[in-house]
Amino acid sequence: MTVINTNQDFQTSFIKVYQKRCEEKLRSLLPAKNSTKSQLAEALAYAVLSGGKRIRPLLCYATAEALSAPADHVDAVACAVELIHAYSLVHDDLPAMDNDDLRRGQPTCHKAYNEATAILAGDALQALAFEVIADDTLSPASHQQKLALILELAQACGVFGMVEGQCLDIAAEGQQLKLADLEHIHQLKTGALITSSVTLAAKACDYRDPHVIALLSRYATLLGLAFQVKDDILDVTTETDTLGKTQGADAALEKATYPALLGLEGAEQKLQALHQDIQHILQSLTTSLGSSASILGDLANYIIQRHY
Repeated sequence: MTVINTNQDFQTSFIKVYQKRCEEKLRSLLPAKNSTKSQLAEALAYAVLSGGKRIRPLLCYATAEALSAPADHVDAVACAVELIHAYSLVHDDLPAMDNDDLRRGQPTCHKAYNEATAILAGDALQALAFEVIADDTLSPASHQQKLALILELAQACGVFGMVEGQCLDIAAEGQQLKLADLEHIHQLKTGALITSSVTLAAKACDYRDPHVIALLSRYATLLGLAFQVKDDILDVTTETDTLGKTQGADAALEKATYPALLGLEGAEQKLQALHQDIQHILQSLTTSLGSSASILGDLANYIIQRHY
């Protein structure tokens, strides 16, 4: 397996390759734009294929590489977590929630179409995510293991994960939270699906070493928090054109964020501390997996050092 040594090599050899692979897989799963009598198929393509970093699928593919497993073992879970993420963005942008007009540099789904179509598109993407796992024929996972994958994804995105985190996030608007409360919100809203991107991939590869799976889960949990801290920082420091969404939207809604709670410098320090903790976990993973684990470190660096 090739060990990627530079950021440029990593972006060329891993990021672009697997972003393209995921894009092609997602495109093949979506209905043709003229397949329905409504705008639904068009809205689905708009929500899924209008850009995006594909961080969650990249985590799936990086996990497969770290475990020396073929990429096709995780294609289904990679697409599933991205479909869940896409649905969540469509719904989060709605006027009843974050009321955003811009996503990935384009009008949000409800602005490009209408609120009803956006809600239904999100519903359809959520259902499709579970269909993809149930219908997968490339993973070595047994039928019983597929049920376990579906259960884990449901828990990660439902009342015990992402949806609960979004609910708590809305309730916290205008409130002064403790750091532990803020971390709890983001471990659910953002972290649950990021963690599952890694653990689902390991299980889809039929990897069963409990020690390594525990390390992978800890790595992903820390990375999920780091991802959110970085997002909060970028909302303060990055212009709308670069960010692809409205700069300062969190502050406008009086959302609970790391810069709001800790100050910008404190949020940067928090991000660096999380990065150091991730490095410690990666040392243990390298002991267990060898040099193949370096791909997880490269991806963590990419996520933490990104500019949008």
